[in-house]
Amino acid sequence: MKNRLSLALLVCWGMIWSCAPKDVDPFATIKPDESRFTKISLVEKLNEPMELEVMDNGDVLFIERAGKLKLYEAATGETTVVGELNVYLEHEDGLLGLAKDPNFNQNHWIYLYYAPLDYSPDVNRLSRFEFKENRLDLESEKVILEIPVFRGCCHSGGSIEFDANGLLYLSTGDDTTPFESDNYNPIDERQDRPANVDAQKTSGNTNDLRGAIIRIKPEADGSYSIPEGNLFPPGTPNTRPEIYVMGNRNPYRISLDQHNGNLFWGEVGPDASVDSARRGPKGHDEINLARKPGFYGWPYFVGNNKPYWKYDFATQESLFEFDPAAPINTSPNNTGLEQLPPAQPALIWYPYDESVEFPMLETGGRNAMAGPVYYREDYDKSDVRFPGYYNGKLFIFDWMRNWVFTVNLTENFEYDTMERFMPSTQFVKPVDMQFAKDGSLYVLEYGTYWRAQNDDSGLYKIEFAPGNRQPVAKASASQRTGAAPLLVQFSSEGSIDFDPQDSLTYSWNFGDGSPEVSSPNPNHTFDSPGSYQVVLTVKDLEGKQANASIEIQVGNERPEVSIQWDGNRSFYFENDEIPYAVQVSDKEDGSIDSEQIDFTIDFIAGGYDLIQAGHQEEQVSVGENFITQAGCKACHAIENESVGPTYRDVSSKYKGQGEAKAYLIDKIRNGGGGVWGERIMPGHTHLPEDQVAQMVDFILGLEDPDFGKEKIPLEGTFRFDPTENTEGYYLIQANYTDQGANGMDPLRGNEQFVLRNPLIKAFTADRFKNTAKANANGLNFIRYTEKDSWIALDQVDLSGIKQLQLWVNPAGIKGVLEIRTGSSDGPILGKTGELQQGAQSGYFPVTVNLQESNEIQDLYFVLRTDSGISIWNTFNLDRILFKR
Repeated sequence: MKNRLSLALLVCWGMIWSCAPKDVDPFATIKPDESRFTKISLVEKLNEPMELEVMDNGDVLFIERAGKLKLYEAATGETTVVGELNVYLEHEDGLLGLAKDPNFNQNHWIYLYYAPLDYSPDVNRLSRFEFKENRLDLESEKVILEIPVFRGCCHSGGSIEFDANGLLYLSTGDDTTPFESDNYNPIDERQDRPANVDAQKTSGNTNDLRGAIIRIKPEADGSYSIPEGNLFPPGTPNTRPEIYVMGNRNPYRISLDQHNGNLFWGEVGPDASVDSARRGPKGHDEINLARKPGFYGWPYFVGNNKPYWKYDFATQESLFEFDPAAPINTSPNNTGLEQLPPAQPALIWYPYDESVEFPMLETGGRNAMAGPVYYREDYDKSDVRFPGYYNGKLFIFDWMRNWVFTVNLTENFEYDTMERFMPSTQFVKPVDMQFAKDGSLYVLEYGTYWRAQNDDSGLYKIEFAPGNRQPVAKASASQRTGAAPLLVQFSSEGSIDFDPQDSLTYSWNFGDGSPEVSSPNPNHTFDSPGSYQVVLTVKDLEGKQANASIEIQVGNERPEVSIQWDGNRSFYFENDEIPYAVQVSDKEDGSIDSEQIDFTIDFIAGGYDLIQAGHQEEQVSVGENFITQAGCKACHAIENESVGPTYRDVSSKYKGQGEAKAYLIDKIRNGGGGVWGERIMPGHTHLPEDQVAQMVDFILGLEDPDFGKEKIPLEGTFRFDPTENTEGYYLIQANYTDQGANGMDPLRGNEQFVLRNPLIKAFTADRFKNTAKANANGLNFIRYTEKDSWIALDQVDLSGIKQLQLWVNPAGIKGVLEIRTGSSDGPILGKTGELQQGAQSGYFPVTVNLQESNEIQDLYFVLRTDSGISIWNTFNLDRILFKR
């Protein structure tokens, strides 16, 4: 009996909560590990999904911009079109907003915000429809509100939400183009200009519903009334009583805290990438909070009320900076009040480059959106609802940067802290999210390309597991291609169950009709040519399972490509001349046409970590890598048309034009338009010109493969010219694509390696233990924080390396730096003498002789000291120079 009791206690403790009452939350205050969340794909390959509504039975209604209302049925897993509107689809209009009535289960009403097609005058429309028996009744439409708009670029908003009192909130954009004002605030008051160049006509206008978040009370007959507490009481001259907040540019996603009525929204900000002394601040995106009605600044302020200048577009004079305490709208296009309410600052704000106030939000493109505020008590006591740790926290997300954060506010609803939610999970352009009745989170993802039907778009569900967690399946193969018969060693390494008391069983289906195998790491021979989908299923003791699959292609052997390089394969040394030779063989092709071998040596000016080499099946394109990092693929695809021209079309248009490269570099960096339509591309002056040049090389090379490439012989000698750019590196790669065989597609063989400058900044090391990346006095360096702490450089070629020169600063301690291989306790290649700070403070060089080695191995720089290390007594390492 005693042993049985002990076993029961162990199981109970191991599962944390399984022996506790169902409503006990072991993660009420403890942050749960990301492994307790599971992201489940429900529907994929959608066509510009916009907003969603989760029904009480787990079904999900969602809309696509082109006009379709779709229903995902939880019981069957099927998705069907349940309604369709004819919508105006140009620019940023279409079917934009969806919400279900708070009493949907009784009245079956849903609300849609859309741009009706072939309707005059031009309006965007808020309508109520009946949704019964899983169909949208188009004949039941009740037009609640129509907002006159200018059918042009840009900013339509369109998010719909209800608060706990049944009041409907609708966000609208400023209906103004940013491109006529150099991407600063559009306040062009000239009377001969287009109707959409002055946001003072919309966002800054108390008598216009654009650039605002309106709040109304829908009535049963399809009309609406004005609730108390909006920004302007009914009857106030030159105002619209529907306005709750104004001064918005493009409030694309809004949310409401159902407990206290707080209104949140993400404000998509202007595109200017630098501050201007004549115009005002660079662009910022914002997360805003309104506890009461107010004016939120646009087009006079951005971020935390950074002021723009009153700019006269006719004379190009900057007249005065706007005052957030007393903003005025003197535009002749204004039909509302001249004196505006005081401007309210944003809760969170961030530019293209690193935010001073919120550096955790990263850099790059911006498209801020607000998600829900979570309260555990609002949802059923299900096994999948989120824990109390997230109580009262706001979920925010960025469509461009693909992250989700949770924001914690103070008791006074001011910003307190934020943290990344599921940082290891991929979100591809999240566009809406909502908690379901069971407390799980549904996420709608737009996919990579703007204005495109994306294969990586979809509807997903995120569940939390407080007890037994779903296992993770990982499958790998010794090779994925080869001639028949093909012997493959499979591995389940990396598969894991996060619950310590659990264990996994394994099942492999090889896809060729052979019996399944239960070994975790089986061998299998594929006898006949063909493509085989191999599936690994792992299952835990409670029956939860996960799958992983690998495609094995049999019938064509991958080409073997090798670069014989008679020099160090980690570093380049100026003025060295290195003999080399490229060799290719292919089992099926036989004789190799040397003209089909692509061999390049590129000097990359950017940081060493921008491109990861070593992918045997991939050819690294430097320019495409920079395009991806800059977020350009949100608007331009290589082949499929998006909001901008395809890179293939650009390449075709400028093929053979001598000035094309310089022209395109200027267009990318400084912006422009008129070549591919009305839309103007914003400038990208924050991108280094040499990176833009390599982006252009990639684009022009799509139709002219030899563009920008210097033909290098497959055998010869390469000389490294002197350079002052120690951050740059050489990417050396050779590629050959075979002709395919036995019905299998052609395969690419590739070898590549990177040579970096022998002078390395210590903070760029690959791995760290008890060391910190620090900066002071303009230096970035490594600070050793404990005895026996270390940094490591992975896979360093030591052939020909005889010495290291280290720049050290043993501030207040005595210590020895050991250079070891393989591990921090591995063989010693060399070490310094005992180091201590002398009469002269600061960094000084130390030379270490190394034992001879021709191997490629991991290097560890380990601190040994008997001194106490503190913030006052530290050991610092700045640079490492590899010398021959």
